[in-house]
Amino acid sequence: MAWLDTAPGGQHFHAPFIAAVKGLELAGVVARAPRTVAKVKVDLPGIPIYPSLSAMLAAGVDAVTITTPPQTRRELVLEAIAAGVPVIADKPFAPNAAAGRELDAAAKAKGVVLGVFHNRRMDADVRTLKKVLDGGRLGKLWRLHSRMDLDDPLTLEAGPTGGLLRDLGSHLVDQVLWLLGPVLSVDAQFDMVERTEGTTDAGFVLTLRHASRVHSHLSASKLNHTAVKEYRAYGEAGCYISSGTDVQAQAIFAGRRPADDLESWGYEDEALWGVLHTASGVERVASEQGRYHYEGFARAVLEGVPPPVTAAEAVAALSVLDAARVSAQEGRVVAI
Repeated sequence: MAWLDTAPGGQHFHAPFIAAVKGLELAGVVARAPRTVAKVKVDLPGIPIYPSLSAMLAAGVDAVTITTPPQTRRELVLEAIAAGVPVIADKPFAPNAAAGRELDAAAKAKGVVLGVFHNRRMDADVRTLKKVLDGGRLGKLWRLHSRMDLDDPLTLEAGPTGGLLRDLGSHLVDQVLWLLGPVLSVDAQFDMVERTEGTTDAGFVLTLRHASRVHSHLSASKLNHTAVKEYRAYGEAGCYISSGTDVQAQAIFAGRRPADDLESWGYEDEALWGVLHTASGVERVASEQGRYHYEGFARAVLEGVPPPVTAAEAVAALSVLDAARVSAQEGRVVAI
């Protein structure tokens, strides 16, 4: 497995999870900036460093991960596909749904596995929520609220290829599609800021109506000096509320690695377990394991099964993001 990276995301959210999978090893890193090259040499001593994806493909690798800035991913994914090399691309893997369908078609025509790194399907809190929903304890589900506020202004990507919708919105939309199924319409509002790179959406609120007749409400911010990761699900039989942490990211930033103890990796602390409220009373729900998904991608390459998140699923999320942008700009509900 090789890694194409010009950003810290590859260091934190890809390399440690590649290293945790038996039979998978990091075969090289693409880096060009002298500072990035120097850091890779310190963090990953002995790992080959290539100046371009072309050079790395020529050297020979079994699969590639593409974690470069969003505006560069489409061309790099196509280059890997043309070389016949399986690829997993960070989200959003294409600038819009039409381009995503182009990449999906190219991969299928070449017979190449193409996966998308919507890793937050594997967060502990969303996996615990899915267990609650699948268990039927809430009865008929009415609505779901998902909120992710980060006090992280320096990572807001500005300009026409940036914005919070494409960043955190990619995650939140993919999660509710996984939990609740297809979306029929989108109503969106953005919080806009002026940056030197251009006007940028720095926060959003989305209302999605699903084919299942459930409605979901998604919101996120990075500039409001608060950090909240919360789910609220309401149904005929009660509600489920969780307010957890980004447990895997916190562990990585603290210097821990999943390969050190994969079995105990990614569980939320008991004090932060979600709470189920029903006629039977109040019940804390034990955390499911959060575990980002290179195991599944490795199986897709080796065994021919679908990757954990297919390109078609990622296109569905991009379709919602495309509709949300139209909705916010034109002030109307947009059907999908």
